[in-house]
Amino acid sequence: MAPEGTGRPARWFAALGTWDVLVIVVLALVVVASSALVEGFASARFWGFLLLDIVPIALIALPMTLIVITGEIDLSVASVLGLSSAVLGQLWVTGLPLPLVLPLVVLLGAVLGAVNGLFIAGFGLPSLAVTIGTLALYRGLAYVVLGDRAVADFPIGWTGNSIEALPGTTVPWVVLPLALLAVGFGVVLHYTPIGRGLYAMGNNDQAATFSGIAVARTKFWLYVVTGAVAALAGVFWTMRYASARADNGSGLELSVVAAVLLGGVSIFGGRGTLIGVMAGVLLLMTLRNALQLADVPADTLTVVTGTLLIISVVGPNLVGMLRDRTRRRRSAVSPVAGAPGA
Repeated sequence: MAPEGTGRPARWFAALGTWDVLVIVVLALVVVASSALVEGFASARFWGFLLLDIVPIALIALPMTLIVITGEIDLSVASVLGLSSAVLGQLWVTGLPLPLVLPLVVLLGAVLGAVNGLFIAGFGLPSLAVTIGTLALYRGLAYVVLGDRAVADFPIGWTGNSIEALPGTTVPWVVLPLALLAVGFGVVLHYTPIGRGLYAMGNNDQAATFSGIAVARTKFWLYVVTGAVAALAGVFWTMRYASARADNGSGLELSVVAAVLLGGVSIFGGRGTLIGVMAGVLLLMTLRNALQLADVPADTLTVVTGTLLIISVVGPNLVGMLRDRTRRRRSAVSPVAGAPGA
């Protein structure tokens, strides 16, 4: 007979008692409950709009996951999105063709990310302080570029194609490149030496340096990639709403960080998975959109996001404590190797 604390129940807890699985289970419960209680939630039209809302957050969450795993953060991503949108609109107004403007905007995002990376990786400044500063700086520059104007005369072919669904479905086609990018980031993070280096950096920067990992250079390029991806999200945002404005994406950084932490990435670095983050994005946006569909006030939605952010910081630690306690209990009651009856 298996000792108490061992056997099938304990093995099931060890397999299922991870934060990633808990987030997926909660997501499933939210979908089931909302389908039963919120009118229109289960409609294909609702899910089409939900996926469009998810795209910019999920897109920025991909590189943000890698940054947070290293123990850093980037709070300027929404401002990069807004500045990219403003520059896109201004360049279009001056007469440049969109096929030229779009790569220039993505390049601008990479440069903005490089500025963050220079201060953080090059000068060793705290990422929280630097990106709070650039959050304000980049948003201010967006207003310098475009002011309070809105550029909304983009070609219908571009704006319409940005939200077009796959043939015979209500699934936006932009979900496909997002999925490919997610697979790419996931492979890099979980199956390459680069990803192992990111986890090592998050656990101990100095130890990672002594192991031969180029910590500063890696962090610099992470911020460059994050800036470029945030600018790409700005392009999508502008085309989807057919409007370039300096305030596009305001406050989006809170949703991105909340989704990353809700997905189980440790704010202290060194722990997290991309699958968990994608589940966190889906959970956060599904819950918010369901509440919007139920006519819940916008202030309440902000409270929900803040609450989920707190849960995402506290929850994984509690789950880890429970798993460690279960593991110690199993070790304590396990027979000693070589003892009679072992």
